[in-house]
Amino acid sequence: MRTGLLILAPRLLLLAGAGTLLAGIVRHAGGDAGAPRTLAVALLAAYLGWLLLEAPVTFRRAAAAPADARTLLPYALARILLVASAAFTTPPWDGWSPWSPVPAALFAAGVALRQAAIRTLGRFYSHHVMRQDGHRVVTGGLYGIVRHPAYAGMLLANAGFALFFLGPASAAAFLLLVAAVAWRIRVEERALQDVPGYSRYAAGKPRLLPGVW
Repeated sequence: MRTGLLILAPRLLLLAGAGTLLAGIVRHAGGDAGAPRTLAVALLAAYLGWLLLEAPVTFRRAAAAPADARTLLPYALARILLVASAAFTTPPWDGWSPWSPVPAALFAAGVALRQAAIRTLGRFYSHHVMRQDGHRVVTGGLYGIVRHPAYAGMLLANAGFALFFLGPASAAAFLLLVAAVAWRIRVEERALQDVPGYSRYAAGKPRLLPGVW
C-alpha cells in the first residue's frame, strides 16, 4: 500500500497544484484591472501549462518502487505552498515597471531549460528516483555542463515565480523547495552509483551550478 501511494504521489501533486492554480487564476482575474494583475494571471496560467506539459511523464507507469520515499513529502509540500502563496496573495507590484517582466523571463527560461533536459534524457527521465532497465549515463547536451539540469531548470522557474509573488510565504516555500531538491539529488546520486560510468562522470561535473555546487 505504501509503495502504491508513493508511486501515485506525483500524480496527486499535479492534481492539487492544478486545482490551486486554477483557483488563483479565477481570483486574480476577478480583481482590479492593471498590469500586475494581468501578469499574475498570465504567470499562473503558464505554471498550469507547465504542469500539464509534464503530465505524460507524471502519469507514466512506474516499473519499480521509487527510492525517493522520504523526499517526496517535503518536495510536494514546497511546490504546493509556492503555488498557493501566489494564488491567494496579491502581487507586491504597485504598477508596471521595467523590472516587472524579469520574473516571468526567469520562469520561462527555467521551464525551457528543464524541458531541454527532459528531452535529452528521453525514456530515462522520471519524476521518481529509480534505476530503469538498460539505464546508462547521459553525458551529452546540458548534461555535459551540470549533472542535474532538469532540477536546475525547475529551481530557476520557481525562483522567477516566487520573485513575482514575493512575500514571506513564497520565500519560505522556495527555500523549502531548494532544501528538498538538494535532498532528492543526494538520494538520486546514491541510487545511480551502480550505473557503469556514473561515478567517473559525477566526479567531473557540478550538480546544479558551475563553481557553486
